[in-house]
Amino acid sequence: MNDHSAAHPRPGFRRRALLGAAMATAAAGALDWGVPAVAVADAATSTGIERFNAAIFARPERAAAPRFRWWWPDGLVQPDEIRREIDQIADAGFGGAEIAAVHHSVSDTSVLDTAKHGWGGAAWVAGVEAALSQAARRGITVDLTIGPSWPAAVPGITPDSDAAVKELAYGTVTLAAGSTWSGPVPAPVYAAASQVTEQHLLLVQAARVDTAHSTRKETGLDQDSVRDLTADVRDGTLNWTAPGDGTYVLISYWVRGSGQTPEAGPHTDPPAYVVDHFSAAGTRAVTDFWEAHILTPAVRRLLKVSGGALFEDSIELETDGLQWTPGLPEAFERHTGRSLLPLLPAVILGHSNQVFAFEAAATRQIRHDFWETVSGLFNEHHVTALRTWAHRLGLELRSQPYGLQTDAIASAALLDIPEGESLGFKNLDDYRCLAGGRDMAGHTVLSCEAGAYAGGAYSTTWQKFLRTMGGAYAAGVNQTVIHGFSYAELPGVKWPGYAAFTPYKGTAGYGESWGPRHATWKHVPDIAACLSRVHEVLRTGRPRADVAVFRQTGYSATGIGASWFTASGITSGWTHQFLSGPLLDLPSATVRRGRLAPGGPAYKALFVEGDFFYGSSITLALSDARALLRLARAGLPVVMLGAWDTVVPSGLPGTGEAEELRSVVGRLLAEPLVRQVSDKTAVPTALADLGVTPDVRYATSSTLLNFHRVADGVDYYYLCNGKHAETVKPAVAAIDHDVTLTRTTAGAVPYLLDPWSGRIERVGRYTEDDDTVTVRVALQPGQMRIVALGRPGLFGDRDGNRPHAVASEAEEVRFTGSGLTVRASASGTYRTVLSQGRTVTTTLRDVPAATEPTSWHLHVEDWRPGTTATGTTIVEHDLDLDALLPWSQIPELADVSGIGRYRTTVTLGEGWSGGHGAHLELGTVTDTCRVTVNGHRLDPVDQIHPVVDLGGLLKQGRNIIEIEVATPLANRLRTTDPTVYGTLTRAPYGLQGPVRLVPYGEDRIA
Repeated sequence: MNDHSAAHPRPGFRRRALLGAAMATAAAGALDWGVPAVAVADAATSTGIERFNAAIFARPERAAAPRFRWWWPDGLVQPDEIRREIDQIADAGFGGAEIAAVHHSVSDTSVLDTAKHGWGGAAWVAGVEAALSQAARRGITVDLTIGPSWPAAVPGITPDSDAAVKELAYGTVTLAAGSTWSGPVPAPVYAAASQVTEQHLLLVQAARVDTAHSTRKETGLDQDSVRDLTADVRDGTLNWTAPGDGTYVLISYWVRGSGQTPEAGPHTDPPAYVVDHFSAAGTRAVTDFWEAHILTPAVRRLLKVSGGALFEDSIELETDGLQWTPGLPEAFERHTGRSLLPLLPAVILGHSNQVFAFEAAATRQIRHDFWETVSGLFNEHHVTALRTWAHRLGLELRSQPYGLQTDAIASAALLDIPEGESLGFKNLDDYRCLAGGRDMAGHTVLSCEAGAYAGGAYSTTWQKFLRTMGGAYAAGVNQTVIHGFSYAELPGVKWPGYAAFTPYKGTAGYGESWGPRHATWKHVPDIAACLSRVHEVLRTGRPRADVAVFRQTGYSATGIGASWFTASGITSGWTHQFLSGPLLDLPSATVRRGRLAPGGPAYKALFVEGDFFYGSSITLALSDARALLRLARAGLPVVMLGAWDTVVPSGLPGTGEAEELRSVVGRLLAEPLVRQVSDKTAVPTALADLGVTPDVRYATSSTLLNFHRVADGVDYYYLCNGKHAETVKPAVAAIDHDVTLTRTTAGAVPYLLDPWSGRIERVGRYTEDDDTVTVRVALQPGQMRIVALGRPGLFGDRDGNRPHAVASEAEEVRFTGSGLTVRASASGTYRTVLSQGRTVTTTLRDVPAATEPTSWHLHVEDWRPGTTATGTTIVEHDLDLDALLPWSQIPELADVSGIGRYRTTVTLGEGWSGGHGAHLELGTVTDTCRVTVNGHRLDPVDQIHPVVDLGGLLKQGRNIIEIEVATPLANRLRTTDPTVYGTLTRAPYGLQGPVRLVPYGEDRIA
């Protein structure tokens, strides 16, 4: 080993100082440009909406509404059509759109003339101006992607430019003991991209093969044998004889552009190339292009009015080699106090695979240090720099900070709006990683690219979408960017219009292209309003999570969860988020009254385990160990899983660092609020011993998920019957059990906030015990519920301190306009125990039996291709049915998509009088629906559990019930475009039932 590669004492700054500096810079940017200063203060400053009331819940603010990813075929757009589509989005109740240049469905490149209609050109900029100006008129906002498609790229640079993305390629040759290599330096093992014309030799090394360190895919090397032969290279040739002590490899390292272009291009003329995400030059290329070509005076002015965020998609840098930037060696030495070059064999990649390895522990530590350095460069030169620039334009920075081996948790703390995705995230812990960064930094919004399904184009239902997103909201998501809304037109496309991702490689592509082209668009305002209310609640006040899980390597989009908490803790009510080392440097990382970040997520405990991304090794950075010790001494309970007396540094240690780390961890383990357990099954016992309990508790294992926020003494609980991952078997089943909720304010009572109707109702039956309230929760798979605990009368109710029920034989106890009321669907006598201790007996008489209407008239609007690609022709069908069947089983409707209106008549006899109401159970419906009774349209239907309360709308005699159902387009497209959609299975559309009218009797009891 050469002298310059020997271990040196670490510099006089912490391992994550580079990231800490990036966060400080981001905070300074926030102060400069008027973004809330929570990034530089305790999260108590402000983490959400403090103003929340019944009126806001009924009519949420536009800023809380869901948004669309709005796909344009680059600049081949017309301002008039852009303005029309902005109106469509606004009219349907959405809060805005993100302009994205995407056309994966266009295989004929002659359709798009990038010289005239490329991204960033005059036509595209004119479209942006039209979108921003119309959005300003309609009170919505427009986000702009950083470049065409993804990753970030701009025209005007070449693959050889300093600003272009780089790779480190390697060449190698094996030499037997004593043999000589005389010839050109080994060329890279794979060729450069076609447009790359330059490559520079960085280094040539020799190292002895040590099979003891080899793995199934990696050639083992003796680290002490690595020698630098670069000085021996003459005019591109090398003459070197291997020692006689074994087999050697020569390794050459070449720096060159990777030549990567954005997805599914070309999008520009000249072509855009992906920028270096780890250097100032790469980011400057982006901002310089925008300043010169996009930010016209009109665009700059409009961004201040209707601009929302600058957006960057996931960091999908693709190369056959190793991600590289010229400043990496210097940054590595600054960060670790040692040279990177002698360590390169342990990190070099070939076709995404590791090639060489040293001794296992050293290899792990080298790779950890390398990617930690890359993470710091990404956060400093890309995330922080872009955020500061975006703030100057009056924009926030929204980004998906994953795709590389970088600390996405730390990046989430830097971003104004971190974003995940329902397609790429394997489970809910991927969201919880980003939520930890958001909440520790004191930001409010966690966004999600929502509803992309492979092969789901024109067959995706809103019911599927809602089931997907229900769990994501329980993991901290509170902004939905729906994938997506396609610009309507493009030459040569078929009905129902241009769609960015379908056809995709000749078949049905990623779904969905929502908009007026869909029959369900008529009902979409109901869904938009529901999601707006969920967002509003989940942005109110401050988040609360029970436990912070410390993650030594802060990756996301991995599908890797936390021991015990993910598999078992969630099923009993526990909530958790993930933190990485840099977050422990934030101002919010203080402890008060046993809570970490008391003004923010207020974690009750910290859980530490081995590093899942490095074989669950018991590793820790010395700076992180010191931070954990500081927190434990300040009063934070800590549970440590594993043999922490054997801890080793996560990166290559400096002199004496390993010993000091063991000493610090020893002191940590000796703290009275620290528990060490050897098995994950002992985690709940350790937490109980520390006096740590969850805010939400279930008596039995449940698929119920929850998220908790607190504002002005009011607790808001979002509940959803879902699972940690959609792919987990068995499928989620209906639940019906008690749920115990912790209340912040003594005497707080529960309210049910219905996101579908916007109504708030005080809960009529519950029990309370000191600081908890227990309510009964019954939910179908994917169904959500919101419960608030606040003072009596909080939401304008007049029930004040009236008694409530603690137990009842009746099916329901509710506070109605007349007071506390019991309901049951059968005649009988029911006893109810009130909170005052009194038992009330109620007799309900003459409750009619449930009925199933058997006679229906169905009027169908059959949607078919019109005379243009975007035009729709409607053919009408009228049928009389004596049983409800899916359309696929009705010959006249087998291939129909569109809107069906079902009408039936229910005759109620003389026994129908005061004291009766009814629920209408719709059974199975595909897809969206609305209900009208006797000419009165009911509140929006819960599309996951379509049961509606008809209240007093029914009358003696004839009653007309109408159910309007809208479907996806796939059944029709199977016949009109069979080459693309013919392989789709015919779907069971329509109202399938069983539809039941279930009368109930009711009577006031208090």
